[in-house]
Amino acid sequence: MFNTMTITKIAAGLFGAWLVLLLGKFVGETVYHADTHGDQAYVIEVASSEDAAPAEEGPDFETVLASADAGAGERVFRRCSACHKVEDGANGVGPHLYGVVDREVGSVAGFNSYSGALEQVADVWSAENLNGFLEDPAGYAPGTTMGFAGLGSVEDRANVIAYLDSLAE
Repeated sequence: MFNTMTITKIAAGLFGAWLVLLLGKFVGETVYHADTHGDQAYVIEVASSEDAAPAEEGPDFETVLASADAGAGERVFRRCSACHKVEDGANGVGPHLYGVVDREVGSVAGFNSYSGALEQVADVWSAENLNGFLEDPAGYAPGTTMGFAGLGSVEDRANVIAYLDSLAE
């Protein structure tokens, strides 16, 4: 099947390829190796955190909530509608949100999948508690099973809360 000459050729090919790889590595390290980088060609000046002015905070939540738009909140709520329903008693993956504003936390009849994390941080879903939870659910109630990243905009949160509050009227 294989004679001695064939085995010798295969071994020579493998060792030759290995030798070329080692020589290539040696040459590459010699050419491109630098112990120091020398002086920087240019320096980008950045403001230090001590020099920076404090970040301006937007209006507080109460001010934004007072002028919130329930219609805009209904549009933002579409992100939530995959898991939550707004019809009274119609639970989905999450509990229904009909009348959620000022409702006791974890009190929806027929919904048994609460994580228990929410009851530890709030008793009632006040507008302020909803705002904190909608901003960062996992940060507000560590251990919550709600897999939602949150709403970064205070206006979006206020609009959603105004929409949810308008449903129970």
